Amino acid sequence: MTYHPFTTTLDDAGTAWVTLNRPDVHNAFDDVLIGGLAAEFMALNDRPGVRAVVLRAAGKSFSAGGDLDWMRRMADYSFDENVMDANALAGMMQALNTLSKPTIAMVQGAAFGGGVGLVACCDIAVAAEDAVFCLSEVKLGLVPATIAPYVISAIGPRQARRYFQTAERFDAATAKRIGLVHEVVPAGELRGAVDHFLGVLRGNGPGAMAASKDLVFAVAGRPVTEEVLADTAERIAAARASAEGREGTSAFLQKRKPSWAQGR
Repeated sequence: MTYHPFTTTLDDAGTAWVTLNRPDVHNAFDDVLIGGLAAEFMALNDRPGVRAVVLRAAGKSFSAGGDLDWMRRMADYSFDENVMDANALAGMMQALNTLSKPTIAMVQGAAFGGGVGLVACCDIAVAAEDAVFCLSEVKLGLVPATIAPYVISAIGPRQARRYFQTAERFDAATAKRIGLVHEVVPAGELRGAVDHFLGVLRGNGPGAMAASKDLVFAVAGRPVTEEVLADTAERIAAARASAEGREGTSAFLQKRKPSWAQGR
């Protein structure tokens, strides 16, 4: 039997369900999983039939971060080999973070280290009430370097200064309070909460959602300059003139569903 560290299924509604499939090691990362996920996220980005991507995990845990055997191998790597390895992880995170389709993290159990990075890279994060989070790197004498841009974007520098250094475990309610996850639900309602978001997303223009995600990247953290104002004006003008924008506006005025929401 061929072993797959993750699986991907595409349902009839255009949702790609990417499932981490290493439950025996709590879905920890190794170089094989990292390389496979990076390629998969890039493929899903370019696949026309994909409307949304859900990242979930088999077993008790979402992801425990770095695999112990992988970390043992890295201990014997040269500096240059470690840089190459870290760049692979950074590339995988960036492929998820910039994926043009809406992304949802479906979190149960433990999300430690790089697992927190995966959550932070998704547009929407839903966690079970009993989920546990930890930025645990400093306990190993390491730093959460490759995931830092995404985690700090999610929780802000003030919270990062605490949790990066303490490596405290925190619960789902705290994760919601500091901005890492958006919704917390009982474990038995986790799939239903994800399905709710998917239903909401299916009513929105696919191109508009991709453009809106790119808009966040373009505007976040920047002062409101003439350049930013001009850029945002050009973006809305392009959206209005697009086929999707014209269809959405016509559907609204005609009091009908737009083409992408037919059958909802």
